[in-house]
Amino acid sequence: MKNHLLSLENFGQSIWLDYIQRSFVALGGLRKLVQQDGVKGLTSNPAIFAEAIANSNDYDHSIAELALANLTAEEIFFKMAMADVRNAADEFAHVYQKSGGVDGYVSLEVSPALANDTSNSVAQAKKLWRELDRKNVMIKIPATREGLPAVSELIAEGININVTLLFDVGRYRKVAEAYVSGLEERLSKGGRIENIASVASFFLSRIDSEIDPMLDKIISERTGLATEAKYLKGKIAIASAKEAYQVYRSIFESERFKRLELEGARPQRLLWASTGTKNSECSDVLYVDSLIGRQTVSTLPMPTLEAFRDHGIASASLEEKTAEARLMLYHLEGLLGIRMAKVGRKLEAEGLKKFNAAFENVLELIETKKRKVIVL
Repeated sequence: MKNHLLSLENFGQSIWLDYIQRSFVALGGLRKLVQQDGVKGLTSNPAIFAEAIANSNDYDHSIAELALANLTAEEIFFKMAMADVRNAADEFAHVYQKSGGVDGYVSLEVSPALANDTSNSVAQAKKLWRELDRKNVMIKIPATREGLPAVSELIAEGININVTLLFDVGRYRKVAEAYVSGLEERLSKGGRIENIASVASFFLSRIDSEIDPMLDKIISERTGLATEAKYLKGKIAIASAKEAYQVYRSIFESERFKRLELEGARPQRLLWASTGTKNSECSDVLYVDSLIGRQTVSTLPMPTLEAFRDHGIASASLEEKTAEARLMLYHLEGLLGIRMAKVGRKLEAEGLKKFNAAFENVLELIETKKRKVIVL
């Protein structure tokens, strides 16, 4: 049977996996996906680690060992998470080398509690980067207003950054600007920029999950706009991503960035996140099929990866119908009054709340297991 995942490389897109668990890496599950499906990187977040720690006994021994060293629950979490990330990064070392540092990255996020704290985000990111001690890792920083200066500062320090929780084009433009500014600052101080890598993680399915009910309300209450609202249902996430890619091109094909390229700078690739389809009426590979393009990354949870392997359609879809996508966004805001910047802020706040809840759940679980060890 044809493996449709392998076709994506022909269109300049890399597939990363949105999943991590200790036994999955240790027992060869990740290696199989690298060899079989051409997976070129991996992302993690507090929710993924929460599921891994809560639903397996992979971490029990480490928790017991670290508890006896009198570490806090948060210290234990980061010790375990960093061990997992290092091991996964080692699995991708040959991908990193073969791609010349374009791919082969594994991401670890700073504590979600620091999302609105620039200085402490920077401090923790530097600590994680130093302790991970791998060239092919990225530190995840949320794209909050406070996160933007952290991104610039960390890029200027030569740290690879995955900017996460992006939901609207306006905020994406600021993220790309933060990356370019960080490169310029590093270069102005005599630093080298050719080995710095970054991605901007643009979340997809959550956009449609938020906007489609708003469109349904317009359909039921404002009959004069019902036709337009029906047409836009299930399409705004993809339209936003296509518009973000046009912004990407305008920034990274500009004369300003070409000057940095002469010094070895790489573009900050757009990464499509939240690619699992939540609407059962839509294709289970909707957010993969529709956004295939050069110099992009699509990060997939396991069910979406398996679905695309089976029946995905690989084509240069990202730059198709870009004018139509822009018109959709214009009608959404100008005609229907739905402001993407406002939607983005709401989704950002909800995303941070979910990550904080997942992080707190992990810490509570670790604390419970810690107490059992100490009692024994």
